[in-house]
Amino acid sequence: MELSLVIPIYNEEENLPLLMNAIYAAMTPLARSWEVIFVDDGSRDKSMDVLKSLAQQDAEHVRVISFRRNFGQTAAIAAGIDHVQGETIILMDADMQNDPADIPLLLAKLDEGYDLVSGWRKDRKDNRLTRTIPSNLANGLISWVTGVHLHDYGCTLKAYRRAALEGFRLYGEMHRFIPVFAHSVGARITELPVRHHPRKFGVAKYGLERTVKVVLDLFTVKFLLSYSNKPIHLFGGSGAVLMLLGGLDLFYLFIRRTFFNVPASTSPLLMVGVMFVIMGFQSILMGLIAELLARTYHESQQKPTYTIRELINMDGE
Repeated sequence: MELSLVIPIYNEEENLPLLMNAIYAAMTPLARSWEVIFVDDGSRDKSMDVLKSLAQQDAEHVRVISFRRNFGQTAAIAAGIDHVQGETIILMDADMQNDPADIPLLLAKLDEGYDLVSGWRKDRKDNRLTRTIPSNLANGLISWVTGVHLHDYGCTLKAYRRAALEGFRLYGEMHRFIPVFAHSVGARITELPVRHHPRKFGVAKYGLERTVKVVLDLFTVKFLLSYSNKPIHLFGGSGAVLMLLGGLDLFYLFIRRTFFNVPASTSPLLMVGVMFVIMGFQSILMGLIAELLARTYHESQQKPTYTIRELINMDGE
C-alpha cells in the first residue's frame, strides 16, 4: 500500500457520498495503491450507515473504524494512523471544505524530499470574526512559541511520510500540533496553499472556545518539547530565580536592620522573602523528582532520546 487517507467523521452523512466521489476523482489518475480509513467518532446521525454502504461497495479501498462514543478529533486521527498500511499518509476533514483535488499537489511536494506538507487555507471560506481572525492569532502564537512557522495549523489537510509520525503519541486535542511534534523528531516541513470551500451541509464543530483550548494546549506542547527530557532546567531555573529574589529581599532587610535600626519583623517583606526561598527550594526538589520520572519513563519503555534519519555502511544495514 502506497497511500493511506485518514478522515475523522462526526455527523457528516450528507457530505460522505460527495467526499467519496471527490476522492475517486483525485486518486484514480495517480495510479498508486491507496486506501481511505474513515473513523466514525460516535456520530449521532446516519454517518455510520453511509460508511457501511461505502465499505460494501468498495472493499478494496474503503476501511471503517467506529468508536463506541465521541472521543474527539485527535483520538479519531490517532486511531486512523494506528491502522494505516500506506507509507504516505494524508489527513483531511470530511466536511468538503478540504478539497481532495489538492492531494496530488501535496504528494508532488512531498516527493521533493519533505517529510510533511501542510495545507494552508490562504483564501479561507469561514466566518471571519468567529473563526478566521481567532485562528490567525492562534497560528501566530503557536509559530512564535514553538519556532515552527506555519500559516495554518488548523488545516487538517496534510501529507506525511509515515516515519514522520513515529516517535510520539497524540493525546487530548493535540492533533493541530502534529507538525510541531514531527519537527521535534527531525521532520522536514513545508507549507502549500490549498483550496477551501464553504460548508454545504452540516454545521461547524468548533467555535471561539477552540482558540482558548489551543492556548492552554500550547503550555503542554512547549513543556513536552523543551523540558520533557530535562525538567530540572524549568523547575530548577524557576527555583533558583525565586531563591535569588528571596535572598535579595532578606539581605535588604538585614542591611536595613543593621545600619538603619529598622526592625525586620514588622515588615511584610520578611514573609515575602521567606516564602520565595521556600518556594524556590521546593521548585528545585520538584525538578529533581521530575528528572527521576523522565528517566524512568524513557528507560522503562525503552524510549529513545534521539532519532536517526539514515544509516550508511553500518553492520546489519
